Amino acid sequence: MHKPALVTFDVYMALLDIQGGMVPVFAQATGVSEQACGAMVATWRAKQMERAASSNSLELGRTSFRQCTELGLDYVCARYALQVSAEVRRQLVSAWDTLTPWPEADAALRAIKAKGYAIAILSNGDQSMLEALAAQFTTRFDHVLSSQSAGKYKPHPSVYALPHLRLGIAKDDTLHVAGSANDVLGAVAFGMACVWSNKGADVLVDPAYPPTHEISTLAQLPALL
Repeated sequence: MHKPALVTFDVYMALLDIQGGMVPVFAQATGVSEQACGAMVATWRAKQMERAASSNSLELGRTSFRQCTELGLDYVCARYALQVSAEVRRQLVSAWDTLTPWPEADAALRAIKAKGYAIAILSNGDQSMLEALAAQFTTRFDHVLSSQSAGKYKPHPSVYALPHLRLGIAKDDTLHVAGSANDVLGAVAFGMACVWSNKGADVLVDPAYPPTHEISTLAQLPALL
């Protein structure tokens, strides 16, 4: 694999454990059992991303990821007849700023930086949300690139163009670490080398756009570089 000048990471799927981190928070805030909360959190994530995807098509400007998160939570509350106060709603939405990294994530980032690579977040969150999440890691990111700067959400090519537009680093010199099949599709279609950290043993939506490499844990990533 060509040695990249920059390694970019999707944060929400590749670096963070959304279900593992959010389910206990949701259960504590609402009083619902963790078993029942699993489905609620999964639905919340699906509706959050559904609203973000529609933002790319409506031609009304980028709906903030914070608002997509709020709308997804409102959907869950309506769908499951769940009553939450304004304060609990605020706490739950804010919890997306302090999500739990995968156990091996920090060590993998540290090992990659020790090899001399620059690392960056390249993700769909608002800039303020991604900056807050970057602080959850002991390893410092060199750059935090938000889809907010592009005015679109992944897999729109304008998001994958940010390393070039903001940092002057060509796509041929960028390696993207994706956490979802949709992110793989976007990166590869854009012409960017991509490693898929496929922790959930998912399959590609479109096999015409395969990743450069596929791994099952971030612990395998440093050996590829």
